[in-house]
Amino acid sequence: MKSIKNLYKIGLGPSSSHTMGPSFAAEDFLKVYPQADQIKVTLFGSLAKTGKGHGTDRAVSETLSNIPHEIVFDYETETPVHPNTVEFIAYQNKVELGRKFYYSIGGGEIQTDENRPTDERNIYQENTFESIAKICKSKNIRLSDYVFENEDPDIKDYLMKVWQTMQNAINEGLSKSGTLPGGLAVERKAQFLFNQKHIDESPQTRENRLVCSYAFAVSEQNADCGIIVTAPTCGSCGVVPAVLKYMQDKNNFTDEDILRALAVAGLIGNIVATNASISGAECGCQAEVGTACSMAAAALAELFEMGIDQIEYAAEVAMEHHLGLTCDPVCGLVQIPCIERNAVAAMRAINALSLANFLFASRKVSFDVVVETMYQTGKDLSHLYRETSEGGLAKLYENK
Repeated sequence: MKSIKNLYKIGLGPSSSHTMGPSFAAEDFLKVYPQADQIKVTLFGSLAKTGKGHGTDRAVSETLSNIPHEIVFDYETETPVHPNTVEFIAYQNKVELGRKFYYSIGGGEIQTDENRPTDERNIYQENTFESIAKICKSKNIRLSDYVFENEDPDIKDYLMKVWQTMQNAINEGLSKSGTLPGGLAVERKAQFLFNQKHIDESPQTRENRLVCSYAFAVSEQNADCGIIVTAPTCGSCGVVPAVLKYMQDKNNFTDEDILRALAVAGLIGNIVATNASISGAECGCQAEVGTACSMAAAALAELFEMGIDQIEYAAEVAMEHHLGLTCDPVCGLVQIPCIERNAVAAMRAINALSLANFLFASRKVSFDVVVETMYQTGKDLSHLYRETSEGGLAKLYENK
């Protein structure tokens, strides 16, 4: 398996392929032509056809905000290399300096005609939970230790940057109100949830309210083209930070504890990405939010220093009860039902933690089996329910 850095990407929402990838491409192009005083950007294929809904033009514009630029949507030219194609042309004094094609191949990864995706090397020999657990038990180490042993020495520094970005997304999301872009007139709810304390609020109600407010905050930042961390995707970016923020505040966990939790969460996401899919377009939302819920549940179990079998059970329960979850976002926007779904999954991760504390010894289904089941279920889903917005809630909502 590859580094968990490939799973945790920091960039602009709401889509790793339609906003993160193009924005990373724009950053790279600026490095190639720093002397440019004008840039023309042409979006092709899927980036052109669904770019407005996903905010591709906005993401590119924000990245190029310090230099005059023009963005063109080309709906006709074919894209033989990849459907997510973008061309940048640099000018100086109205004379062309050079041009370059980029391909946003998913997960925030980009490539050009000259190079392949970065960080392609495998750093983990094992790629299933069973094989990893066997190694950890034989060496009497935790899953987080296993991650730190295999990753590069800078992994903790990177995870700290990930955690700081997640916290910033929560704080910024809580500070804002108003309507999200896209035309659905979806109101931001994070601030309301955070501040709306009930006069006789029970501890359980308070937990639900705060966890949901954090999940809403990050998801709303994602929908508003803010900077978030894929965990494992843009559409599911609110689950992991919500539970970690709540538990750190409640139990005074240190940042070092959080880094260990993020390491385990990344390992779980990596196992799913390697053996199944984290793509809503390929396997529905079970692959995105289901995986995020598994990551969050495993992270919590690591925070509370549960055993490897308990961590596995928490991750398995979280995934099992997302099986069959469709991806049918209204108007192709990462808003309805995506934002609420992040909050529900965050609460479900906490429930999975509680079950793992008591019932792990009687479990019958392994995490590896539920991952394989998710993948087969996703393959059996109609394409209407795999991020096309052509069926389910998206279709019925638009027809009302």
